[in-house]
Amino acid sequence: MRVFLDANVLFSASNPESIMGRLIKQAALRLTLMTNTFVETEARRNLTLKRPQWISEFEQILEKTEQVADTMFDLPVSLNQKDQPVLCSAIRSNCKYLVTGDKRDFGPLYDQTVEGVIIISPVQFAQILKDIPRKN
Repeated sequence: MRVFLDANVLFSASNPESIMGRLIKQAALRLTLMTNTFVETEARRNLTLKRPQWISEFEQILEKTEQVADTMFDLPVSLNQKDQPVLCSAIRSNCKYLVTGDKRDFGPLYDQTVEGVIIISPVQFAQILKDIPRKN
């Protein structure tokens, strides 16, 4: 199963002592984690400004994450232009889930399926992950 991670998830997971970090490490053992350059750049910029000491953990997370092409196309839902490349790349890379903690922009889309991608919060992701066995 493919899961697309938004920048705020990558940022939070980069804290080596965070629950989000443990969640993403467990997810990497069970799923194919995906992101794109747009998301990576946003997360890296925020880490550099706010938490530069977390960059090495961020790099380790990226090693467990597949990079997909940045893409943009018309979406059937209303979404800020800055967030469109996130959902478009999740759709184009055939992800089942887009995991985002961005309640302001993606919150109205939580639990909705957009072109085959279900938009969920990190809490929802943790609940789903507990029922998925490790990859062989």
